[in-house]
Amino acid sequence: MASGFRRSIASQLSRVLDLPPEKLIKSISAIPISKKEGVADFQLFVDSLLENRNDHSRSDNQVQTKRLAEKLKCDTVVSEISTGPRTINFKINRELLTKAVLQQVIEDGSKYGLKSELFCGLPQRKVIVEFSSPNVAKKFHVGHLRSTIIGNFIANLKEALGHQVTRINYLGDWGMQFGLLGTGFQLFGYEEKLQSNPLQHLFEVYVQVNKEAADDKNIAKLAHEFFQRLELGDMQALSLWQRFRDLSVQEYSQIYKRLGIYFDEYSGESFYREKYQEVLKLLDSKGLLQKTIQGTAVVDLSGNGDPSSVCTVMRSDGTSLYVTRDLAAAIDRMDRYNFDTMIYVTDKGQQKHFQQLFQMLKIMGYDWAERCQHVPFGVVQGMKTRRGDVTFLEDVLNEIRLKMLQNMASIKTTKELPNPQETAERVGLAALIIQDFRGLLLSDYHFSWDRVFQSRGDTGVFLQYTHARLHSLEETFGCGYLNDFNTACLQEPQSVSVLQHLLRFDEVLYRSSQDLQPRHIVSYLLTLSHLAAMAHKTLQIKDSPPEVAAARLHLFKAVRYVLANGMRLLGITPVCRM
Repeated sequence: MASGFRRSIASQLSRVLDLPPEKLIKSISAIPISKKEGVADFQLFVDSLLENRNDHSRSDNQVQTKRLAEKLKCDTVVSEISTGPRTINFKINRELLTKAVLQQVIEDGSKYGLKSELFCGLPQRKVIVEFSSPNVAKKFHVGHLRSTIIGNFIANLKEALGHQVTRINYLGDWGMQFGLLGTGFQLFGYEEKLQSNPLQHLFEVYVQVNKEAADDKNIAKLAHEFFQRLELGDMQALSLWQRFRDLSVQEYSQIYKRLGIYFDEYSGESFYREKYQEVLKLLDSKGLLQKTIQGTAVVDLSGNGDPSSVCTVMRSDGTSLYVTRDLAAAIDRMDRYNFDTMIYVTDKGQQKHFQQLFQMLKIMGYDWAERCQHVPFGVVQGMKTRRGDVTFLEDVLNEIRLKMLQNMASIKTTKELPNPQETAERVGLAALIIQDFRGLLLSDYHFSWDRVFQSRGDTGVFLQYTHARLHSLEETFGCGYLNDFNTACLQEPQSVSVLQHLLRFDEVLYRSSQDLQPRHIVSYLLTLSHLAAMAHKTLQIKDSPPEVAAARLHLFKAVRYVLANGMRLLGITPVCRM
């Protein structure tokens, strides 16, 4: 089996170095594919083994590398051993490589790469991922798109690794903005507009009431009083708020359906409007709560009066704040889920908020605060539609679908599709996700409509096109070919390059599991698609002898499997035709 190659090399090294194989496995990595022919498949970085051993100094590592290589022998798995700068290179028996990789890809299916020895002994954990979290009564803004697709990727990856994942959408459904919105609707709202286009109308009301409140202090006072009524449980105020919330969730659900994203729990700040009082009592009982002259309640996170480390947890009128409700939510989730890890996916502007949140949980005596993690991301610029400054996600999705339909209609090779709208949406989403995931999540990036729809180059459209093309091969030539294959028919340089790249998939998954960055998988899939395109040009199936055609079909099917696996982890649904 492909995953056994690393273990086989580690076993031989274990006997020579007198170290357990498990200590050596992660020092052996698959070598990235190269244009040079005959390149080895695996590499051992000797520095990682020798730097902690007293009998070797770094100055003579190259000598030690050669000595170590001389003690190793070729066997049925390793056909060639060579040395590089402080590395030992291992070339796998070519026919064994071919058979093992292709068999394992087909046998493991969606689990290929995840059964690797790199994940051996990985404890199964309870993981909470909080993501998306739009603000209720506002149309879904593109600013929430990144949190949505990044959180979905992290949840997908954790689930694939066998963890028990709970996906939480923590709606921004409480706070002073609802005082403004409630007052605004009472002053400027229209029932018929709320019924016909609820979130658009609430958005317009919110903009108007903010404008009026800036000039009229009485409106600001009414808004403050409305939120106080909400916090005190006034039935009339709560009824209006509940209606806004229900209409919002209804519209968001349609967006999530289009994105192919689901949640295990729709929660929200409102769930903790009463529990925050318990948090304040707990802070007070531990001597952490301080009252200011203005009447607000604060917590000194520094412990020595540093004003920059003071966090406000209650307004002077007794109403709660975002951080207070977040504290109550974290404590409640630990009580209900007993999680091992809780991951918050929000923009980098909230880094200080989460630092304070985790620090406060820690000084409150919750050791599990260390299990909480914030995954921050940068902002997207330039995601405007043809309507100008509108940045609502629905408009962006509609724009993407329309442009993809136009692109597909202009391509002569496009086949008649049973559902062109659905295909266009899936290809468009792939374009959106790949452009977003190509760089570091923390980096800001500029969205480009022109670049996102390129069918060639490193785009999501190219990934979808490759998958559809490979699927078409299987449809055209039939799967009867795929019962068995002759490994000797796949020894061309193009075949070997594809096999070597397939061999690396587990390492790519491992890297993403360590830093939660999707870019490793994106880069891998784009390279795989380019390799498949080159192989398809030279490794003809039509008019080839049946034995050769069968072997090549097997290779292309393995590529399609791994391509689909990686795309699904990223949150992309592969298309079979386009």
